[in-house]
Amino acid sequence: MGEQSELRVEGVMDHIAVECEDLRRDVGEYERLGFTVETMYEDWAMMRDARGFGLALLPPGSKHPPHIGIRVESREALEEAAGRERRPIKQHRDRSLSFYTKGVAGRAVEVIYYPPDYKSE
Repeated sequence: MGEQSELRVEGVMDHIAVECEDLRRDVGEYERLGFTVETMYEDWAMMRDARGFGLALLPPGSKHPPHIGIRVESREALEEAAGRERRPIKQHRDRSLSFYTKGVAGRAVEVIYYPPDYKSE
């Protein structure tokens, strides 16, 4: 993920992404705990609690790494952070935009922006 000095971004915690063994089963378990499904594909699901905090579930074979997600409020903020990190921005199926980099102790961090046309599925 390249060398960088220190990730600095003006954002808020948006989600954590954790590995799971059985996506559908785990979605059901988190629904029992009060989470709702925001987006669900065969290779990952995003769930939100009552306050909007996200939990991304990553089944075996998911192309996404376990990570923490930090949300920025503008495309410009995302582009500035990606430029400092020398990382490419990717548009996802749900129209969100993000990049991955390294955070504390080398753990993956996703910096994400949800544009006005963002669609949860």
